[in-house]
Amino acid sequence: MILDMYLAETAAGLLGLAIGSFLNVVVHRVPRGGSLTQPGSSCPSCGTRLKPLDNVPVLSWLWLRGRCRTCGARISARYPLIEALTAVLFVVAVLRYDDLEVAAFVAAASAVFVALSFIDLEHRRVPNVIVLPAAAVALVWVGAASLLRGDPTLIAWSVAGGVGFFTLMLLIALISPGGMGMGDVKLALFIGVVAGRFGPGAVAVAVMAGFFVGGLVAVAVLITGRGGRKTAVPFAPMLCVGAMIALYLGRPLVSAWLGV
Repeated sequence: MILDMYLAETAAGLLGLAIGSFLNVVVHRVPRGGSLTQPGSSCPSCGTRLKPLDNVPVLSWLWLRGRCRTCGARISARYPLIEALTAVLFVVAVLRYDDLEVAAFVAAASAVFVALSFIDLEHRRVPNVIVLPAAAVALVWVGAASLLRGDPTLIAWSVAGGVGFFTLMLLIALISPGGMGMGDVKLALFIGVVAGRFGPGAVAVAVMAGFFVGGLVAVAVLITGRGGRKTAVPFAPMLCVGAMIALYLGRPLVSAWLGV
């Protein structure tokens, strides 16, 4: 039993590293309109194709000390960070949920949150080509799970969560056009669908945690002098952090909130 648990965690970590490596390609190429398959992995500076040993998640970056073997150009620490973060999230998903299907659902959603967060941080965009298909896939996944488990509340709350959070963010965007982008509104649809699977409490935690984290970041920007009240701050990463708080900590937080 213990051995099986360790095997599951190890498999999740290795899969997370591999998915994280792919997410680096997504973060780098999607905003630029590039292909995810062609050309193969290469140095962003000189374009040299990476050898297999230079493309091992995290370890290759550490071994090469964050530089290209060919031209010596610095390779951003974002690459091992995304790989390690994705691996950690996958392992925690397996630890958090005994049901493998649910753990896979949470891990897959987290991978999307990681990609969208880093894209928004760098490009101030939430690409439709990622967030809309992700929302559709999540809805189909929850629908299939609802059917197979004979539990219609799963898909019902998922739809309600997506529509509800989307509507809330759309109203905010219409009332304050400069304070909220439509990319954030579409991201709210995806978050609502994902969190909705776990009930209205999880959606509430995702919404409140996202805005709370956003408020903390805004205060930090003001205190550190990195901007003023009108400084535009990418909001998608805050929403994604809020969503992951709901997925990984939602039930304990809801229980503590309700005092049960």
